[in-house]
Amino acid sequence: MSAELLPVPGLIEATEPPEYRGVARDAVRLLVTDRAARTHRDARFFDLPSFLRDGDLLVVNDSATIPAAIPALHADGEGLTLHVATKIDTRIWLTEPRGDVRLGEELMLPGGGSAVMIAPVEPETPRVWYTWFQLPRPMHAYLERFGEPIRYGYVSKRIPLREYQTIFARRPGSSEMPSAARPFTARVVAALRERGVELATLTLHCGVASFEAPERPATEWFAVPGATAEAVNAARRAGRRVIAVGTTVLRALESAVVEGDVVTASGWTDLVIDDSHVLRTADGLLTGFHGVTATHQSLLRAFADRSIIEEAYDLAAAHAYRAHEFGDVHLLV
Repeated sequence: MSAELLPVPGLIEATEPPEYRGVARDAVRLLVTDRAARTHRDARFFDLPSFLRDGDLLVVNDSATIPAAIPALHADGEGLTLHVATKIDTRIWLTEPRGDVRLGEELMLPGGGSAVMIAPVEPETPRVWYTWFQLPRPMHAYLERFGEPIRYGYVSKRIPLREYQTIFARRPGSSEMPSAARPFTARVVAALRERGVELATLTLHCGVASFEAPERPATEWFAVPGATAEAVNAARRAGRRVIAVGTTVLRALESAVVEGDVVTASGWTDLVIDDSHVLRTADGLLTGFHGVTATHQSLLRAFADRSIIEEAYDLAAAHAYRAHEFGDVHLLV
C-alpha cells in the first residue's frame, strides 16, 4: 500500500509481479485453510477449482485500477507526488499528498492543472485530504495522460498499469489494486465453470488507506447489482458456499445487507470488519498475505480464531510465501 509498510516476519515481500520472475499469474502459491478441520494445504493457484465445490459462488470485484499518482509542485518549486483517491464530486476528490502540505495551499500540476488542499479528512492524522482540482480535462482522462500507478514502497521497479489490473477489471476507479483476484486467468475461470462454480461481480473502488498499518480503512464507494444480490441470497438459501474474492468484496457485501438479505445497493461504506463483526454474507475468503499488525489480521479473525490464522501464517512463512499485492494468496473456507 502507499503508506509506510510494516515488515511481515517470515514472509518474503513480493517486490515485482510473478511474471517478472518467470512465474505465471496463476502459478503463485495458494494456501488453503479449512477452518472446520483446522488443516492447511500448500498448493498453486491453478489448483483452486479442486478446493471448491459444484454450486459454490465466487464474488469478484470488477473495479479497474487507475494511474492515480501525479507529480505536483509547491509554489517554491519543490516537488511531491499526489495520490488521487476517492471522487467526492466532479472537482473534489480525496487525495494523499506524499509530502508536507498546508491548509489551503495550491499545488501546480502538469498540463496547466492545479489542486487546492482544502482540509485533511481527519485533522489528527492528516494523511488523506479533501482536494479541489482545476484540470484541463476530466479526471480519468487527465490521469491517463499525466498519471502513473501508485508505486508500492516495496516494489523494486516501475511497473505498467496493465500489471495492476485483474482479469475482471471493467470499471475504472481503484487508486490501489484490488489484488486478491490478480492470480485469476482465463484457464482458471474456465476450470471453475467446468467444475460448476458460479461467479458474480460487484464494484468497490479501493482508496489509499493502508491495510498494512493498524488504521481504519477509508470510506469507499461500492455498488452491488441486483443479479449479484440475488445470486448470493439464492446460494445461501440453498446451503451453498459464498466466497468473497478479496476484502473489498466482503466489505461491499456486508454493507449491502438488509434484514439478513443482500440487496441492490450503491453508495459509500465506512464499514470496518474485525473480529467482533458477525458475518452475514460469506462463508469463505480469498485474500493476500499482509503484515501481522495490520487491520487485515483482525478482519481474518472474523472468519477464524487467532490460533488458526497464526498457524496459517507460520506455514506460509515456512514455505517461503510472498506477501503483499504481487504476492501469494490465502483461501479460508
